[in-house]
Amino acid sequence: MRGLLVEPFQSGFMARALIEVVLLGVIGAAVGVHVLLRRLTFLTEALQHTVFPGIAIAFALETSLLLGALVAAAVTVVMLVGLARDDRVNVDAALAVMTVAFFALGVAVVSHRSGYAADLNQLLFGRILGVGVREVVETAAIGAAIVATLAVLHKELVLVAFDRVQASALGYRVDVLDIVLNAAVALAVVASVRAVGSVLVVGFVVTPAAAARLVTKSVGAAVFVGAGLAAVSGWIALSVSYDASVHRDVSLAPGATVVVGFEIVFVVVAIAVAGRNRFVRRRAALA
Repeated sequence: MRGLLVEPFQSGFMARALIEVVLLGVIGAAVGVHVLLRRLTFLTEALQHTVFPGIAIAFALETSLLLGALVAAAVTVVMLVGLARDDRVNVDAALAVMTVAFFALGVAVVSHRSGYAADLNQLLFGRILGVGVREVVETAAIGAAIVATLAVLHKELVLVAFDRVQASALGYRVDVLDIVLNAAVALAVVASVRAVGSVLVVGFVVTPAAAARLVTKSVGAAVFVGAGLAAVSGWIALSVSYDASVHRDVSLAPGATVVVGFEIVFVVVAIAVAGRNRFVRRRAALA
């Protein structure tokens, strides 16, 4: 077991991949709890696709994927805020249209390159084993900004999630808080998309937080538990992917394996909680 969990990370590229997974797990948990409270899962799903043309254009121009993703995310948030102000527009429908249009634009940009299938695969599913020191530092900086902002505005964001009317009556700028949270979600997607691609991001943001909410009663506790679950399951999943690929001649995509690990943890936690609840009800009935 020690060889499985320690040996792979003696290599620099695996150590950087593990650090990236842990950082993204912390970011995902911090943002994901608020996403679930506000029922913004669809927004996260949409953002992971609407940033795709940004990274596709940046890839074609051989410039920073982070910059391309940031620009695309900013455009998405600005458009979403503008559409939300128009009562005639259904925001969910607008997001669906934007998702398809932006994603199709990204595919069109990539498809003009020779060997575009390999490029498209890399952009869609990421290259977590190719993460460099610079990317890890950038992820850490983005994560610090997100976590600090959410910590400072924790009380206000939770209040808005549970009672927007009361928050507004108390003088809080609900619209500004909405923009801040949307920006945090966008930055979480941007931080994740280079490592895990534009398809698997929602797994980092939603799944660990969803598992944590099953076993915690407070928002703060859910963030810490979600980050811990993401870090541990990501570590194990990367180890399994390495062992299968190197020692057993079974190729397992590391990014996808990590997300599968998150899903397994969620299912195990959900089954355990359901079993505990049934046991408690039976004891109460027999008392």
